[in-house]
Amino acid sequence: MTREAVIVDVIRTPVGRGKPGGQLSGIHPVDLLAGVLNALVDRNDLDPGLVDDVIGGCVSQVGEQSYNTVRNAVLAAGFPETVPGTTIDRQCGSSQQAATFAAQAIMAGHADIVVACGVESMSRVPLGSSAAGADPYGSRVRERYPEGLVNQGVSAELIAEKWGFSREQLDEFAARSHALAAAAGESGAFATEVVPVPGVDALVDETVRPATTVQSLAGLNPAFRTDRLAERFPELDWRITPGNSSPLTDGASAALIMSAEAAERLGLAPRARFRAFSVVGSDPLYMLTGVIPATAKVLDRAGLTHDDIDAYEVNEAFASVPLAWLADTGADAAKLNPRGGAIALGHALGSSGTRLLTTLVNQLEATGGRYGLQTMCEGGGMANATVIERV
Repeated sequence: MTREAVIVDVIRTPVGRGKPGGQLSGIHPVDLLAGVLNALVDRNDLDPGLVDDVIGGCVSQVGEQSYNTVRNAVLAAGFPETVPGTTIDRQCGSSQQAATFAAQAIMAGHADIVVACGVESMSRVPLGSSAAGADPYGSRVRERYPEGLVNQGVSAELIAEKWGFSREQLDEFAARSHALAAAAGESGAFATEVVPVPGVDALVDETVRPATTVQSLAGLNPAFRTDRLAERFPELDWRITPGNSSPLTDGASAALIMSAEAAERLGLAPRARFRAFSVVGSDPLYMLTGVIPATAKVLDRAGLTHDDIDAYEVNEAFASVPLAWLADTGADAAKLNPRGGAIALGHALGSSGTRLLTTLVNQLEATGGRYGLQTMCEGGGMANATVIERV
């Protein structure tokens, strides 16, 4: 019989700008994640020796984020050496996949307590570092896609063109993200999910800009246009800018996941339970559209419809992604990223999945909602989706 996997707690660091001088840029990513692991077990008075596994996401696994960052963070946190850890890469959905793997292990009876987590220090390990100077594709992928694959920014441009989103619509969505995140921060809504970082005085999300307006965003130039790409895609107006994209970010997050029986035995109150999971592949040219079929698939598996969902977290890698998702799903826009999204709160790649989960659990608790759905577009043309139910 399948066991129930529950979320006992889920937390994150404040967001730091992913560049030198950002509030978290002076912290090694192993130490950043270790601090979150410490906070997670301390908040729940949990003996870390009871943890069966720590599964975490990290995308740029090179330099300071190489050699199994999660295992190193387990050791840095002072957990018993008997507690294992592994680092996975499903691109932007790495820690969402970690949470899925954790829950599935518990549901299958192969583990009782698992920590799912993620970390990315984009200030110390810049985006693209893991492929610097190398060919990540090989000859056979290039044979399959002879015209060449593109970066995510170009995919976001192609989506904006295909769905017909104007520059003003993209900037309006970006301004909405900052306004919602700023309002949530000012109201204290993030207070239950953000934990202190040793050595950092502030507990602010550094990338949120409350004064952002459509007018202030209008002056920004397109970020991904080159002469070569403009020649290849003459139909594009080039409307994706730094303002309607997620910023480079540092951050870490973690979820304490266990069987319902283990939670009861330890006297811990579950906050939510996992209802369904999905993961899909999608066209690697339009690589960010997988959130649409992933959503349909996870709702079908959960036996739910959009009318049942009280809150959505759709990662705002670029404004065109959640807008395309809204257009295709017909979901209620008021339920989408109600505390702001990655355009304001950043996209610390390996951490983003459990960061979204953190915000989703807290939103459901604050509003009394029952079901939440999160979905994440991923490099290479993939997407994860998860449905949770508040306990």
